[in-house]
Amino acid sequence: MKLLHDQLRILFLVAATLISGLCPAQASQNTVLILGDSLSAAYGVQTEQAWVALLRQRLAQQGLAQWQVVNASISGETTDGGLRRLPDLLSRHTPDVVVIELGGNDGLRGFPPPVIEQNLDRLISLSLEAGARPLLIGIQIPPNYGPRYTALFADIYSNLADRHDIALVPFFLKGIYDQAGMMQGDGIHPTTEAQGTLLDNVWPQLEALLVH
Repeated sequence: MKLLHDQLRILFLVAATLISGLCPAQASQNTVLILGDSLSAAYGVQTEQAWVALLRQRLAQQGLAQWQVVNASISGETTDGGLRRLPDLLSRHTPDVVVIELGGNDGLRGFPPPVIEQNLDRLISLSLEAGARPLLIGIQIPPNYGPRYTALFADIYSNLADRHDIALVPFFLKGIYDQAGMMQGDGIHPTTEAQGTLLDNVWPQLEALLVH
């Protein structure tokens, strides 16, 4: 009987040690989920030179190495596509911060602004319901569909940020779209040289969420 008691005690101690060892590791798994399109999927640039890779480097440099970055961005992604994928991503990665960088492809395809706004609104709501802090990345589009459409599209991001009281990067391509050598030949995607500026545009708002 004593032998059985000793064996059970040893098993209990081993289990307690394993659990105590796992808990700190789980607690340190802070996650940033990036849900974006080609602007965040390294289109036309080397992955290791893209702004998301530079973000990982900056986290380490700023003493925030406990944060891991999951890049779920896909070239050509729309708000509708992101909405279909987000529930599974939230379930699998349980992110603390969700960077929503979508809408540009919707605008380039002339999707109705109310539909784009509705989809982005749902992406924000799903993130909040999952306990994550959203960061909305704003984008502007060329005036292909006329000034009214362009203005309605541009207003989507500020409207949503105000409605949900969340962090907003007003224009992802600030300091890039009108600068020589910063845009690829298609006039849509930033060059390798622009990736650091993309990160700089995002960093102030993102850092505030990380140290929240």
